[in-house]
Amino acid sequence: ALVPRYRSLFHHISKMEGGVRFLVRLRADLLEAQALKLVEGPHVREMNGVLKNMLSEWFSSGFLNLERVTWHSPCEVLQRISEAEAVHPVKTWMDMKRRVGPYRRCYFFSHCSTPGEPLIVLHVALTSEISSSIQTIIVKECPPSETEERNKITTAIFYSLSLTQQGLQGVELGAFLIKRVVKELQKEFPALGAFSSLSPIPGFTKWLLGLLKSKAKEHGRSGLLTDSESQEIAELTGGPALETLQTLLSSSEWAQSEQLARALQAPLMRLCAWYLYGEKHRGYALNPVAHFHLQNGAVLWRINWLADVSLKGVTGACGLMVNYRYFLEDTAANSTAYLGSKSIKASEQVLSLVAQFQKNSKL
Repeated sequence: ALVPRYRSLFHHISKMEGGVRFLVRLRADLLEAQALKLVEGPHVREMNGVLKNMLSEWFSSGFLNLERVTWHSPCEVLQRISEAEAVHPVKTWMDMKRRVGPYRRCYFFSHCSTPGEPLIVLHVALTSEISSSIQTIIVKECPPSETEERNKITTAIFYSLSLTQQGLQGVELGAFLIKRVVKELQKEFPALGAFSSLSPIPGFTKWLLGLLKSKAKEHGRSGLLTDSESQEIAELTGGPALETLQTLLSSSEWAQSEQLARALQAPLMRLCAWYLYGEKHRGYALNPVAHFHLQNGAVLWRINWLADVSLKGVTGACGLMVNYRYFLEDTAANSTAYLGSKSIKASEQVLSLVAQFQKNSKL
């Protein structure tokens, strides 16, 4: 096969001081230029692929060090992690202090050539049950006592995973990091029994608004809402349900109204279950976060109502979040079934919501 000449140039650069870091930034620029349609075509895709493969070799698990962050870590590390937080932005230093304090753990991978420099960061909450709301993790004050009551810690919740280097997108760091952190936590807390994420659902509102728009054009029953739901929404808002729903979900104000939130709970939970379980891209889950956890062998375990009531949470995913649960003895089999047969392992709650959606829409 023909090998592009720049491959040997990249290889040469990688051996120079700061060379690998330069190539990571080069790929980040390339990805940004592609996203903005500044450059396109097969030659650009090929260069991106070559860089990605080379970076995957240089950042394979043998070259990665796991490091834990505490409030006593170097200031620049804390600053870097706070700036890189892509899922739940860090608002203040006190906020950051809570995220590395009691009942919390924060870990990152660094490359053996640049120790202390975070590449990807995982935040974990140590709890007594599987969390159904992000507010209880990042807004709630931690217990005032500095010492953790170990007997209360039975569950580890992965609530944020952020790349600090965009040039490493698609390089398998996240799955490695979760596996390593699980081992680390098991050593520290041998009684730890449950591992789960509490994950955002990026793209859900956008997908739903597109669906509502297309259904509103078709006259007659849409299949998205039951007759009683349509009636209740129409009575509360004074307009036709589907059109009104489009307007409501385009802002975050509906979440402030107890009546509206109650009326929307059943349909949104049902639609979200279908979005995560039923909407596919080349046979795999369309939602990128779902795809990530499912290929790691997690179970689509529970969809949580009003789990993130921040502006970002309500506008991005109607306030919903999801737990992908890791049953350690089953992850290898689940991963093989998903990647090989494209079959998604889901809980009774999720399957029941999917069945309700299918019954309504007669898909």
